[in-house]
Amino acid sequence: MTVFHFLNCAALTFGPHVVYYSATPLSEYDTIGTCVKAAVVYLGTALVKLVCLATFLKVPENDKFDPYQELMKIFIGFIDVAGLYFALTQLTHRNISQNHKFQAVGLGWAFADSVLHRLAPLWIGARGLEFTWEYIFQGLEANANLVMTLSLAALGSLMWLRKNKPRTLVPIIYACALLLATMPSITSYLRRSLEWQTPRVVGFELFSSLAMAFISWQLFSACQRTM
Repeated sequence: MTVFHFLNCAALTFGPHVVYYSATPLSEYDTIGTCVKAAVVYLGTALVKLVCLATFLKVPENDKFDPYQELMKIFIGFIDVAGLYFALTQLTHRNISQNHKFQAVGLGWAFADSVLHRLAPLWIGARGLEFTWEYIFQGLEANANLVMTLSLAALGSLMWLRKNKPRTLVPIIYACALLLATMPSITSYLRRSLEWQTPRVVGFELFSSLAMAFISWQLFSACQRTM
């Protein structure tokens, strides 16, 4: 039973990444190399973020929401944006289109995030003797993170790679990217200040990820029509 529960949670956490790669043209164009490069860049940015968090943030005395701490986390979180910029603009890619490039980068980035933050807790906790919903919600959070990362990569592609986008859409693109970049602090506020329980927070993350994916898709389509 414990092994079955672990396999279910692992499939929920990491399965969508594999399905997305297999079900989209990413597999046809053999973009696995781009995914791996993006994952390596993510690991580098995660290391830089870890050093910054250890240097500039103090250990909280309680679990309450601290505006100063969260503001510092937002600034440090923009290291992820810098990492995505590097992955999208500086890495050498095969002859793939812009559409496939941002998807491959976003997929590799999200998969590395799930492995780094969720594999060890899943391996240790999901094989316990008692059933718990914690790792089911963890898998759902991984799915929301995948969608948000793909959306942020799409917006980054519009910001940094597409030159002939309509000027009226530029503020919307930057505003959506800023919202996605600050989403961890938003969920932290919901947990600590408003005391939302995990199911409610995960539901918010899933809804927000789908809403941002729809907006990003609309913006990407609108910019493509101007070509």
